[in-house]
Amino acid sequence: MQLQIIHETRYDYVPAVETAQHIAYLQPANHGGQQLLKHTLTIQPEPAQRLNIRDTYNNERCFFALQTLHKQLVVRASSIVKTESKAAPSSTIRWEQQAALFRYHAGAQFDAASEFVFASQFVPLHAEFAAYAQPSFAPGVGVLQAATDLMQRIHTDFVYDSNSTHINTPALEALQQRRGVCQDFAHIMLACLRSNGLAARYVSGYMLTQAAPGTIKLIGSDASHAWVSVYVSDLPEGARWCDFDPTNNRWGWHAPGEDYVTVAVGRDFADVSPLRGVIHGGANHALTVGVTVQPYAESLVR
Repeated sequence: MQLQIIHETRYDYVPAVETAQHIAYLQPANHGGQQLLKHTLTIQPEPAQRLNIRDTYNNERCFFALQTLHKQLVVRASSIVKTESKAAPSSTIRWEQQAALFRYHAGAQFDAASEFVFASQFVPLHAEFAAYAQPSFAPGVGVLQAATDLMQRIHTDFVYDSNSTHINTPALEALQQRRGVCQDFAHIMLACLRSNGLAARYVSGYMLTQAAPGTIKLIGSDASHAWVSVYVSDLPEGARWCDFDPTNNRWGWHAPGEDYVTVAVGRDFADVSPLRGVIHGGANHALTVGVTVQPYAESLVR
């Protein structure tokens, strides 16, 4: 499948911003189930400095600095990505075995995935997450089976409600109210997995959606998406992360399906937010975000 993604962010400032520095995570990744065919990032006003660099998790990010007075910032990312589904992996490792591999002991071999076992800014370790996860982690259950059961329970127990949380709503609060959005569900699942000693990371990206029957899909009506990736050490080298989407109850190897596009991975949302920065001025601002994900057609490229 070939997909085109257009992600446009606009800030309107009052008063004008004097100087600013921003980091954007908007370029889709290249991995075993996904190939980036084309990517352009336009920024208005034109930055005085612009630099594309890899972060510690090998995500592509763009740093840019603005040094002229501006009342508006528009960042538009346009990407074309080829995706494919991969056969479901086969794993026999039990979750207790996997967790034991991350426990420190003398002479232990370092595994970079161990960084994703610990708490992070939006994913604390708390007894309530462990208690919610407990039914999925019976003794002897495999890692993939436990993660799948946990994903299905979150999908069933929680209500998707775009008005129930904000970008900085604590995961524990979302757990208690059983409501939230994809970011909340990803953070809750991460906290449950890490509370049981498993390595799990946050995945930012997009998902192809369909218009409701009898309606036309509106340009810009999509949104960024988030899901979870779980480390399974008995899978082949370089293919040990399996993705789980509790919002839509889907999972797969490299991505939950070919209708998903991965942008970046991190410990939680704070590592890979699409656009963040520091500004001087612009005490008040209005934010507008429009995302379109659709099958690629030459006529759509602008």
